[in-house]
Amino acid sequence: MSQGSQHGKWTISSSDDDDEDLPPSGTKTNKPHRPAKTTGGQGSASPFITVSEARQAAAVSQLNPVKYQSSPSLAGKRKKEVSDSSGWALSDTDDDDGEVKANSLSNLPNRAPSSPKTKKLKVEIKRPPSPHGRLYYIDEPEDFFESSIPCLNDTYRFYLNKVTGLDRKYNSGALHIKDILSPLFGTLKESVQFNYCFDIEWMVKQYPSEDRPVLIVHGDKREAKARLVQQAQPFPHVRFCQAKLDIAFGTHHTKMMLLWYEEGFRVIILTSNLIRADWYQKTQGMWMSPLFPRLPKGSSASAGESPTFFKRDLLEYLASYRAPELEEWIQRIKEHDLSETRVYLIGSTPGRYVGSDMERWGHLRLRKLLYDHTEPIPGEERWPVIGQFSSIGSMGLDKTKWLAGEFQRTLTTLGKSSVRPEPPMHLLYPSVEDVRTSLEGYPAGGSLPYSIQTAQKQLWLHSYFHSTKTSLCDFSANLSKAAWGALEKNNTQMMVRSYELGVLYVPSTFNMKTFPVHKNPFPVSSSSLGFPVPFDLPPTCYSAKDRPWIWNISYSQAPDTHGNIWVPS
Repeated sequence: MSQGSQHGKWTISSSDDDDEDLPPSGTKTNKPHRPAKTTGGQGSASPFITVSEARQAAAVSQLNPVKYQSSPSLAGKRKKEVSDSSGWALSDTDDDDGEVKANSLSNLPNRAPSSPKTKKLKVEIKRPPSPHGRLYYIDEPEDFFESSIPCLNDTYRFYLNKVTGLDRKYNSGALHIKDILSPLFGTLKESVQFNYCFDIEWMVKQYPSEDRPVLIVHGDKREAKARLVQQAQPFPHVRFCQAKLDIAFGTHHTKMMLLWYEEGFRVIILTSNLIRADWYQKTQGMWMSPLFPRLPKGSSASAGESPTFFKRDLLEYLASYRAPELEEWIQRIKEHDLSETRVYLIGSTPGRYVGSDMERWGHLRLRKLLYDHTEPIPGEERWPVIGQFSSIGSMGLDKTKWLAGEFQRTLTTLGKSSVRPEPPMHLLYPSVEDVRTSLEGYPAGGSLPYSIQTAQKQLWLHSYFHSTKTSLCDFSANLSKAAWGALEKNNTQMMVRSYELGVLYVPSTFNMKTFPVHKNPFPVSSSSLGFPVPFDLPPTCYSAKDRPWIWNISYSQAPDTHGNIWVPS
């Protein structure tokens, strides 16, 4: 089906996945197989990594950029000399979470059928390029990695990652993954890495020593799982734990580190995938716990709990994996004192929940916390609710289907007041211009997998959009029913497809009525009481000419910061 629109002409298959088209709860379905598309790339020693289709398009763009040309007859034409020596697998599936896993590598494009006498190439052992190409990255400056603990704001323990190419003051108080895993924060003995996307070879190099045991918790299946295991073959200290994804279209999107030191234990919940592209020129956020000391032997089972019940909730979240590989970590956490934690844990785990269990996960968990631990403030009805997302799923034909009818009610909950006006909701999502003028240029849009197929079904959503302006941020929690959960069966059941994890800051746990906000948080001060917000306030509404970034259509009217245009294959 072809249609014209404000985004240009587009084609959509009648078989596109959409929550609205899924069978009723409890119905088993077999997802039909669709042939994979594969794009070639120049030879590289980088290992396979599981990435979204949008990220794969970014990889092609970085390896084989299309330069902006003023001649309209040439603009948008991609060079055709693409090597078949390696390739990315592109899945046609429109995942509700937006991040689509790599599919089979067996179907290479533009290749004639082999004759019976021709020996087939073993494509599955070929290695594709890194997400941004071999020649894309520049070396970080010598002072990029700190030799001493940087100036950190320990009030909130919320930090941004370092971004290559920015002035030094904008990296003040920021952390790189090498900083996090360095001896500056403890003598690391063992760790667990929960994530969606991995480059094992790159990840191992971020550790100060390559022989400390690492457990990888992932959601990959079949070919993607095999490639992940293949990556780790040179590293015997790396083990795997596969998260169970029993509901269709779910993903393992949780990004968390569990770090066990000689001195204690630490939790980090972050927004970055474990690939270099996410730690290079994107603004990411993380919450880093204090160093939790070991409890005295013989301590009670309830010892070491925080006022926010973080320990209980973390143990419950880990138990939801039903994974033997995590049992020793559950026991270790029980043996540590987490009482200094001042944030609440909000997790999503796949399942259908009824009764009181509906408030254990997803946005109903958030709603319950806001109901119990916040209170109305005079004049607050004028304050907008601001949300930031890097991935957007299908939310229905109008706002009443999920966003306003369900999710907005959660976000606007403030204490036990039952009658209050509904404040405006502003969604921060990069416009095409934000992406074009970012440090990475158009390929940065590979981290924003909002497809034309989804966008055209919910044009109403775009009236909520505001620009990020300051930087291209990649915050982890997706704006989707799969991530946050959706009510079913006349609101008597909560269905969650994916694993997600985040933290909630509530003023009362910091002995405050409200959080003061720093409009100019750079350089970072360790004594500041202002919350470091990584975008401009108030947010800027899209102008009449602004359009939300959509990854799978072309942008050839203006060059990006590297002089290239965007032509997804």
